[in-house]
Amino acid sequence: MSVEAKDYSGLTPNRNGQTPQWEPDKELGEKRERLADDSLDPRAARRRSSIAEGQLKHKRLGWKRLTICLIVEAIALGSLSIPSAFASLGMVAGVIMTVGIGLIAIYTSWLVGQVRLKHPHVQHYADAVALMWGRFGYELTSAMFVLFLILITGSHVLTGTIAWVRIVDEPGKCALIWGFISAILLYCLALPPTFHEFAILGYIDFVSIIVAIFITMVATGVQASNATGGLSAVPWSAWPPSDISFASAFLSTTNIVFAYSFAVCQYSFMAEMHTPGDYVKSIWALGLIEIFIYTLTGAIIYAFVGKDVSSPAILSAPTLVSKVAFGLALPVIFISGSINTTVVGKYIMGRVFPNSELRYVNTKQGWIIWLGLIAGLTLIAWVIAEAIPFFNALLGIISSLFISGFTFYFPALFWFSILKKGKWNASRRNIALSIVNGVLVVIGLVVLVCGTYASVEDILDSYKTGSVSGSFTCASSSYEG
Repeated sequence: MSVEAKDYSGLTPNRNGQTPQWEPDKELGEKRERLADDSLDPRAARRRSSIAEGQLKHKRLGWKRLTICLIVEAIALGSLSIPSAFASLGMVAGVIMTVGIGLIAIYTSWLVGQVRLKHPHVQHYADAVALMWGRFGYELTSAMFVLFLILITGSHVLTGTIAWVRIVDEPGKCALIWGFISAILLYCLALPPTFHEFAILGYIDFVSIIVAIFITMVATGVQASNATGGLSAVPWSAWPPSDISFASAFLSTTNIVFAYSFAVCQYSFMAEMHTPGDYVKSIWALGLIEIFIYTLTGAIIYAFVGKDVSSPAILSAPTLVSKVAFGLALPVIFISGSINTTVVGKYIMGRVFPNSELRYVNTKQGWIIWLGLIAGLTLIAWVIAEAIPFFNALLGIISSLFISGFTFYFPALFWFSILKKGKWNASRRNIALSIVNGVLVVIGLVVLVCGTYASVEDILDSYKTGSVSGSFTCASSSYEG
């Protein structure tokens, strides 16, 4: 059983299955010529014109801006949680896991893109899974896709609350206020309806996180140097702590997995590319940038702070510097969070209005629906953030339930079901790739089961020890890391 997916790309593959170079001016001219002859029904002509211009507006993303969109999606919470993962895993395992998972993410992202090139009608992740599992796979992955992105936005509401609490430093003020302000900022930044436009914010986002990380590194380094014993006295280790539990170690692993979760939105971004084949440049650029930033951030801050490093890592800096770093990190917190709302909003618009100009948000009615939809999604994210006010456990749940599939076993299954040519043992290449992708399926299932267990254990332990005051709490102490 399979689901017939509709092609909104405006491009038809040639005999070789390749998508031709998009020529917007030529295409728009041809469509306008056809519309000029439609004098019998002016309303239909206007509708067709609106759809044509909407399609063109959503086909202007190049590989450079795709890279920026992927950076916005990926490099934010991940970089702030890596040092605490190093503290649980040790320096050696931390570096190996960070580099290894990064290389795996690049490979699986390449597989994801190859499916899009082979089947240009694929607009979102659910369309790709539908090629394997039909209607059931489409509905299942759609639910995972929407819930995952809402959870990611919620985690950014939480991080925004942590930032405001540290910056303002007024313990008597109800922390729910900062969560609400964070939600409003996430809503406003999620309103651009195309990724070509959204990518402009990405440059601010990238500079923001780089500066915040650099300041945190310098501040923690200076603090360690001035402490008794200097850098040599910092309690970091090459190996995991002897008393670490399985749940704690695996929770740290899921935080690293979460940091490389860029494949989930890749189809949504590629759907707006004018030359989809260029995606390979973007995933290599992003993957190598992530590996470089995450490895340095994790290793250096862990070496400067030691086993007591906080998550997010900015909390490990001295109070004044932490305030400054959080202030500089505000753009990345809210821009990186808002793009997830934009992606899920575009998915819902495309599904509810598949043949209407409303899906392109270029009419008054389209904008009204879009504004209401983004508001509703942001409200749901805010509720989730206030219901689960703890950083590492939230990241662990997200990684275990969703990234295990989107990053590991779904792309591996794509190779077996969609991309593989001939039998699995037809050639040495097929045998090698069958082994590689088989291992990825196993890794994904291990992350799913063990990561979920570790996250649930962490939540239970947090409530037992009283380190979390509860859901929807006004206590600022619940957001101090």
